[in-house]
Amino acid sequence: MDSEYEQFDAVALAAQVARGDVSPAELLDAALERLDEVNPAINAVTQDHRELARRFVTDGLPRGPMHGVPFLIKDLYATITGTVTSNGSRFFDDNVADHDTEMVGRYRRAGLVLFGKTNTPEFGLTVTTEPRAFGAARNPWNVAFSTGGSSGGSAAAVAAGIVPVAHASDGGGSIRIPASCCGLFGLKPTRARNPAGPDRGDGWSGMSTEHVVSRSVRDSAALLDITRGPDIGAPYYAAHPRRSFLDEVGAEPGRLRIGVMDATADGVPVHPEVAQALRAAAALAENAGHAVEEVAPRFADESYGEAFRTIIGGNVAMTMHKHAARMRKPLAAEGFETITWLLATLGQQKSAMEYATAVQTMQRVGRSVGAFFTEFDVLMTPTMPDPPVPLGHFRMTTDDPGAEGPKLARATMFTSVFNASGNPAASLPLHWTADGLPVGVQIVGRYGDEATLFRLAAQFEAAQPWFRRRPAL
Repeated sequence: MDSEYEQFDAVALAAQVARGDVSPAELLDAALERLDEVNPAINAVTQDHRELARRFVTDGLPRGPMHGVPFLIKDLYATITGTVTSNGSRFFDDNVADHDTEMVGRYRRAGLVLFGKTNTPEFGLTVTTEPRAFGAARNPWNVAFSTGGSSGGSAAAVAAGIVPVAHASDGGGSIRIPASCCGLFGLKPTRARNPAGPDRGDGWSGMSTEHVVSRSVRDSAALLDITRGPDIGAPYYAAHPRRSFLDEVGAEPGRLRIGVMDATADGVPVHPEVAQALRAAAALAENAGHAVEEVAPRFADESYGEAFRTIIGGNVAMTMHKHAARMRKPLAAEGFETITWLLATLGQQKSAMEYATAVQTMQRVGRSVGAFFTEFDVLMTPTMPDPPVPLGHFRMTTDDPGAEGPKLARATMFTSVFNASGNPAASLPLHWTADGLPVGVQIVGRYGDEATLFRLAAQFEAAQPWFRRRPAL
């Protein structure tokens, strides 16, 4: 089984377990063998819970739809009882959980075998995964390059074949950006499609949500079927879908009206390889019978960047202070990376009125995006304006923090606005550069309409298959 393990997605592995062709213990052994083989080179998994996983298997896993499939959890706010949730920070190295988050609980009840946690930048605050606490995650397509962030460890683990699908989260592009960098499918669901409890009502005032990165479209759909729906006491939730998301994969999408956006409204150009990827994707859509039209919508104004920083800074400050008070630890700048501390300081300095104003700014963005989707079914954009960058391009610990803002703004210029609006959005691995690095194309749907994205993504996957394309690592 070990040599065959990487050839299957999670849906196929679960089917093999259900037929009795392979056991959960055998799948776990195969995942651990692959982990031991490649993780020293890519540093994707920073917490190894293999003995805990073996106990799960020995004690008897729930007979859910993913019974026996190995799985990894991103080390950011997702707690597993008895293990550390570090949030990519040295300050949280004593943060041992006494409960599972609801998402982790739903993964467990589905029968997934949780055997480790994946690398993430400190507090998930950047678009690369190079935390001071754990060191850089490395891109399996070229280990000198970034995996993207903040779900970079999860993306590297999936791309390298440790698992077929892994937990991820996205507050400004953190599912879609690593998916783009690592050649994967990565869907950010509609706001509140998945639960955030029991410790939070939402993340970053509704901008952040959790899901997965995967090699197949159907794995993403199957995992969303497992986790979707509110938990007890949820402050709000997305409307229930008409049917299973897995049933949407392979269903006919109909003739869609697709707007193609190749630059921001400010006219900021993208890298030639990215432009090529978008043109090719638009041609694929036209060949499939969809109506494709170039568009240049302006979703946000000059107040957007400051509002984004205000919301994130406030949440970072709150997280720091809550843990410091609970553990009776002093807070000091040297305990954190430079940008993290600056954001927290900003968050403390902002008033309640400024925070409320920032939330209203984000809601205005949502109104603007919603208006676009009264005329179009899908928006297609680059996921990122550039191919993957070398490690060290983004620096959370730096003597020149002012230089990082423009770099981060450029990297997220096509992704973060849909965290503000809450719309579902996905990155598709449709292009590789001449140097062999992946480039993603983003598709965005109406609020609550993951179904159309799964249908369209599956159509692209059938027309230009990517599952068998693997890094040489």
